[in-house]
Amino acid sequence: MYWYYLIASAAFDTIFGITLYQSKGLTIFKPSALAVCAAISTSYLLALAMKGIPAGISFVVWSGLASLGVTIYGIFALGEAANLPRLAMMALILVGVGGLKLMSPG
Repeated sequence: MYWYYLIASAAFDTIFGITLYQSKGLTIFKPSALAVCAAISTSYLLALAMKGIPAGISFVVWSGLASLGVTIYGIFALGEAANLPRLAMMALILVGVGGLKLMSPG
């Protein structure tokens, strides 16, 4: 169950990053409000995940998955580069997250 909290937390952190970007420095109300809600949600879910997953593992997985989410948004929505080296490094993050899950109790 803790891993579900962690993945949900990473999803909310992805939303936080995207809406923070869209808020243009917290100057546009709707994305700013969504960013605040996402920040609260990601923090709460990360705290729940840390009840059963070590803090270091939780934080690495949370930040890695959220970074991937925002990067994927950048590629598809903003036209950022999607070259082979960048995609390969993103794949390594996923492999690392999968390896941490396999080696972690809970």
